[in-house]
Amino acid sequence: METESKNKNNQNRAFSQDFSYQEAGVNITKEEKSLKIFLNYITKTFPFISQGPGQVLSSMGYFANIIKITEALFLAVSADGVGTKVLIAQMMNKYDTVGIDCIAMNVNDIICVGAKPISFLNYLALQDPKEDLLEQLGQGFLEGARQAGVAIPGGETAQVRDLIQGVRPGYGFDVAGVGIGIVEQNRIIEGQDLADGDIIVGLASSGLHSNGYSLVRRVFFDQGIFQVDSFVPELDKVLGEELLTPTTIYVPVINELLSKNLRIKALINITGDGLLNLLRTKTSAIFTITSLFDPPPIFPLIQEKGKISDEEMFRVFNMGIGFCLIVHPDDVVSVKNVCNQFGVLSAQIGHVTPSSEKMVHVIPKQLKGIGRAFYKA
Repeated sequence: METESKNKNNQNRAFSQDFSYQEAGVNITKEEKSLKIFLNYITKTFPFISQGPGQVLSSMGYFANIIKITEALFLAVSADGVGTKVLIAQMMNKYDTVGIDCIAMNVNDIICVGAKPISFLNYLALQDPKEDLLEQLGQGFLEGARQAGVAIPGGETAQVRDLIQGVRPGYGFDVAGVGIGIVEQNRIIEGQDLADGDIIVGLASSGLHSNGYSLVRRVFFDQGIFQVDSFVPELDKVLGEELLTPTTIYVPVINELLSKNLRIKALINITGDGLLNLLRTKTSAIFTITSLFDPPPIFPLIQEKGKISDEEMFRVFNMGIGFCLIVHPDDVVSVKNVCNQFGVLSAQIGHVTPSSEKMVHVIPKQLKGIGRAFYKA
């Protein structure tokens, strides 16, 4: 009985802890400082091709970089992975959605510059090249490519047993990819001409997408609240199934919108850093969020069980908004009609005011976002 009492006391202490991304092992401040050092070298490669094919048109910081091919045609390129969501796949021994996530994380960045994704390359680092693992990974990449309308002309597979361990013996792996798109020079979009009164339209996410999983695992599993196969009434499904919900691929609906010559000022992929991604636009502005979607139940569950502040939730997660468009007010109805045709839930969530400062103001939560952090307004 004494041991049982001690266990309960320890459990209660764990449950009372307020969790953060940094506490879960992701130090954004340290990353920013170190990344500046790294990028100082990377950006010095741009002048190696100063003109003609291969010239880098855009600077680091937006969602995809733009490379000149001809005077009229440019490539958009992006590289990304799935992060520690692969550990959930190993815990569930289910791998057929990971490829969708990997493609989504890249093509959703490419469309932000107005480009059409055409190709994708993948890299797999494996503990052991197990047939069932590669079979399911292949299924996911096939489905992701189908949704995005891209081909996968090649990639690389490496057996690195000493490097990759994972959480299921023999099934440790990591995955990353490179997406490639094309865009004409006069159709490049980087949020360069935002105007007062432009409207922010939000597109619903399918859930967590592929961000914040270090914090998610810390909240749910390190505390012992749930097992990966626990049925969670708030979700009406097994927790692991919810956590493996694939990232929404927005390519079809954005391709259609771009084909209609609407006055689309910016396209914003709401990934890590949440709505703070609005600050990536070339035009300095205040982005005022006046309404929010009711987030999928996974978000309030994380916040409740981890006792996480609104500031941290909105910094780490998409909170139900997976993509944003900034459009001229007269084109909002047309944008929403196209979204409806593609079965994508959309809503007008705010507006833009050009300003000397860059800030996201989330009025319903009384939050102000500057740089890579939210603060109580």
